[in-house]
Amino acid sequence: MRALAERARLALGRRGRGGQSAGGGRPRAGGGRPERQGRLRRTRVEVSYQPEHDGHPDAGEVVWSWIPFKEDPREGKDRPVVVIGMAGDRFVVVPLTSKRHPERDDHIAIGSGAWDPERRVSYAKLDRILALRENQIRREGSGLERHRFDALVEALARLDGWPTVPLEYVE
Repeated sequence: MRALAERARLALGRRGRGGQSAGGGRPRAGGGRPERQGRLRRTRVEVSYQPEHDGHPDAGEVVWSWIPFKEDPREGKDRPVVVIGMAGDRFVVVPLTSKRHPERDDHIAIGSGAWDPERRVSYAKLDRILALRENQIRREGSGLERHRFDALVEALARLDGWPTVPLEYVE
């Protein structure tokens, strides 16, 4: 029964404690081809920090996008996300929340910024890394200070297999 539950977690791409993938998360052999896990694909992330306030999303910026809920991907909400880099032609983003969850080890405080009109502290949700097309990103929020960006990337680097991680491709 335990093995069946483990396979189910792997198939669904769920992570265990500490943000690690449930099955060890090592990429399969077979070149650079992404491994599909439902809506997840194990993909290498090219991280960079290049914020330019030019109206286009750039790594190191907080932007806004419609993000599907994990429980029901047909529903979702507009939320800020941090662009951390690229995977092919997709922007790799980490969703933000203003709700503090001290009991969770998969959230990291990144501070406040112009992306939130109320200037609340935001938390990066390390349990979800998304891949978005540029046309799925609706507005520029603001740049994330370099030290905050670096802290986020350091937290992500603790994930098993980094920088090859299960990306959720939003369609």
